[in-house]
Amino acid sequence: MRTRFFIIILALPLLITGCLKDVTPSDSLTTGTLTNTIQGLKNALNGAYSLFKDHVEFNGTTDLNNMYLRQYFQMSDFASDDIVCGQTTTDPLYYSFSLNHTPTQTNSRYFWYISYKIINDVNTVIEAAQTISNPDASVQQLIGECYFLRAFCHFNLARFYARPYTQDPNGNGIILRTSTSDPSSKARSTISEVYASIIADAEKGADLMTASRGVQYASQEAAWALLSRVFLYKGDNDSTIYFSDKVINSGKFSIATAANYPTMFANAATSTETILCVAFTTVDDYGKEGSIASMIYSDGNSGWGEEFASASLRDTMSEHQEDIRWSYIVPARDADSNLQKKNGIEMYYITKFSFQGGSPTLSSPIMFRISEMYLNKAEAEAKKGDITAALNDVDMIRKNRGLDSSLYKGKVPADKTALEVVLKERRIELAFEGHRTFDVYRNKLSMNRTYWGYHLPGLKESDIDLSTQPANYNNEIINWDNNRIIYYIPIDEVQTNKLCQQNP
Repeated sequence: MRTRFFIIILALPLLITGCLKDVTPSDSLTTGTLTNTIQGLKNALNGAYSLFKDHVEFNGTTDLNNMYLRQYFQMSDFASDDIVCGQTTTDPLYYSFSLNHTPTQTNSRYFWYISYKIINDVNTVIEAAQTISNPDASVQQLIGECYFLRAFCHFNLARFYARPYTQDPNGNGIILRTSTSDPSSKARSTISEVYASIIADAEKGADLMTASRGVQYASQEAAWALLSRVFLYKGDNDSTIYFSDKVINSGKFSIATAANYPTMFANAATSTETILCVAFTTVDDYGKEGSIASMIYSDGNSGWGEEFASASLRDTMSEHQEDIRWSYIVPARDADSNLQKKNGIEMYYITKFSFQGGSPTLSSPIMFRISEMYLNKAEAEAKKGDITAALNDVDMIRKNRGLDSSLYKGKVPADKTALEVVLKERRIELAFEGHRTFDVYRNKLSMNRTYWGYHLPGLKESDIDLSTQPANYNNEIINWDNNRIIYYIPIDEVQTNKLCQQNP
């Protein structure tokens, strides 16, 4: 695939049809332009939400490959063992497959830029809201959403650019931006300090958000879900269980049944599982150019379809062909029903980001859902030694995935530990949703990518001998302490902020 650049003029897309009209471009947001009114705050905050899905000008160019969510999913999942790269490409997503990161790769530079842009915008809204006297519940909700978004963006930055908390809480984290008056030159906080800030923001957001605006916006339950995830990554098992239970016991969400699961992601805004999604409309259907689905699915015209579900993941799922989660892994077959291959790689497309409104390139990506809460809780319980509780929570997922006849029922298989059972279930249930790499490395495990694909180090297309694939390649196992598991701080930051130390 060739790198594709487009210079276009974008109007600020609507987060949902009719929710916005004229919104001040986020580049010009100031406390003054917000006019300190509730509608002004709402418009500005909705503009911040839009930045998760807009193609924003960066480095003088508007590139349809640059979108927060596209980079979020590609930078995480393409570096995992769940997705295999089907060919060489000049798209910087290739750096995630190969792990040959550079400080100048555009996908990482854009993700860093747009993350701090969102953070700056919500800081502006928070500071403007402080001038409103006696704010009612609707204003408090907006302020709470800002704290949530700041926590969410800081956390995702920490996941990509800092080592896991469980590896070294005193190591270099990311740059915390909690005020519009922060100096441009600022050192990286420690990982421990970053987590403390994220937790404080998420807890404050949860306290303020009591007037939910729907699953396309942050809510009290979304803040609890974020805290469940953050404490899991931190290794605080009791807090993970506490916040998972708060979401589960809210009574607002339920696990999708085997009948509903195949269409859950295409109907994210109305799914019983969805705690928070980023709402796309038909206006936001970017098609073959720039959609999240474009690289992992194609109906022949809709996308590039150059990446596929890996043999590693499919082997993990192979024991249960009746598992309804296979519905998101679609084999590409020719007119004679033969499985197609691309450069010797079996073509199994991925459809978790497809078919909203029937479009192969449209979805409203789910950022938090109730099944994750059960799995977060199960992992924490397994680590605490509460094996029965952990397996029961895993079975809550499995019995809704067509596996009623093969539940664990409180018993660990003879050749497994409870934690291994939970992590296997996390891999299958949350595949392609941006979790796998972080789940492996925060647990100090190794990523085994010893299967044929273009992620292999030093591989050139001319080196391929399809008659010997998939056997003729070097093993690719990435240990948890490898420097390649995180990205370099982008060159834009280290060149302009002399206090920012680069990753090794």
